Amino acid sequence: MKTPSTRDLARSVTLLQMALLAVCAAMVPPANAAGDAVREYVRVSPRHSRYFELTDGNPYMPIGLNLCGAPADGLPGLERWFAKLSAEGGNFARIWLSNPFFDVEHVRSGEFDEERAERIDALLALARKYGIRLKLCTEHFRHLGEGSQAWAAKPMHLKANGGPALDTADFFRGEAGRAAYKRKLAWYAHRYGDDPSVFGWELWNEMDAVRVDVWEPWSAEMLPELHRLFPKNLAMQSLGSYDHENKRERYRRLCLLPGNDVLQVHRYLDLGAAWEVCHGPVAVLAAEAVRDLRAFGVEKPVLLAESGAVEPSHTGPFKLYAEDRDGIILHDVLFAPFFAGAAGPGHIWHWDVYVDRNDLWWQFGRFNRAVRNVDPITEGFQPFELPHPRLLVLGLKGRRLTLLWCRDRENTWRSELAEKRPPQTIRDAELDLAPVGVPGGPGVVRFYDPWTDRESEPAPCGAALALPEFRRSLVVRIEGGGG
Repeated sequence: MKTPSTRDLARSVTLLQMALLAVCAAMVPPANAAGDAVREYVRVSPRHSRYFELTDGNPYMPIGLNLCGAPADGLPGLERWFAKLSAEGGNFARIWLSNPFFDVEHVRSGEFDEERAERIDALLALARKYGIRLKLCTEHFRHLGEGSQAWAAKPMHLKANGGPALDTADFFRGEAGRAAYKRKLAWYAHRYGDDPSVFGWELWNEMDAVRVDVWEPWSAEMLPELHRLFPKNLAMQSLGSYDHENKRERYRRLCLLPGNDVLQVHRYLDLGAAWEVCHGPVAVLAAEAVRDLRAFGVEKPVLLAESGAVEPSHTGPFKLYAEDRDGIILHDVLFAPFFAGAAGPGHIWHWDVYVDRNDLWWQFGRFNRAVRNVDPITEGFQPFELPHPRLLVLGLKGRRLTLLWCRDRENTWRSELAEKRPPQTIRDAELDLAPVGVPGGPGVVRFYDPWTDRESEPAPCGAALALPEFRRSLVVRIEGGGG
């Protein structure tokens, strides 16, 4: 996780914006209105527990990103982002309810601001309007004033300031501090506890970054509380970036926690990380993170819930973002996790200084088109990788459908953004499909180029598959064939 900028956290609301709160809420129909696209709740599929579905049985793939706070112009800016995401088939966003723009508990511990609550009301109304489900993260602070990160402090919870705790450890370990947090959850539940536009509730952002080691017992107590208060929504917890060996056991324990419905992982391109994989191609670091969590053997959905690129040791957004006008980092964050077996694409972090500034919203549309009409649950997808001398080939094999994502290993952030070498055209590449049981016969193949947004006409598919010319990456869709 990176230190949020002033732009991320310091938000002000003008009188005009406050007037728009009422307008937004009035113009948007309630969640159960006719024609509303957000009527069903999201759940873990009982038919294939690695994926999500809606309560009507239709598959749900969370296509979106972290939009943790509003831009400088508040709700109108947030609506612009929602509109751009929705226009490209996006249906998901993560919001920090503890962001200053939405934080209802910002003056005194245990006091909840109605004006801020009305902003959350308007946020949910916008989500319903644009068909976007929200993961709501309740808190992110890391200390009560003892640390150096001002953005991560919440001293209002100190007894000296009228709060329940002597210090950070006492807030999480003491009965009064835990009770105070439960009262806040209950306040949220009273107001938002029966809303299908909520994808799920996340206890904390990267809780192992709190100054005291409390994340595991505290989460074990609070996850059941989420389920009790929000029985129709998913419940989950998050840890910091998966980038050194000590994190492996920590993530394994997170995956095993009862009541943790979604196995989330955060991982970034970070040249300051201990693990070498975090210095290399984004496609590789993203796919490996998903595989590692799947390897823990817990049959739940995995999501790359935060990703992107940072300056060494999370000291700021990646400077080479400015060079990434085509969004190759975002592309790899979206595609690699899903084709490695995640329940959806990865979710990028730098929504403002990268996605919006470079106008990369179209990348969500390309992923959406690559997986259109795909039902991972009915297919019973199982991930695999095909060996190839030039390409990273990640695949999902289903009952009647096989999907492949072919990524040029020689085209990376380093080659294209740092060394300024343009992507090469891949010619005469061939895949051997025999190892995954996709023989000749009734198989039909289509190729989709996510960079040109072009799809080929269907053609017969044999065990040896010749690929068309492409640059950077190609999606292969094989229907029928080997079962």
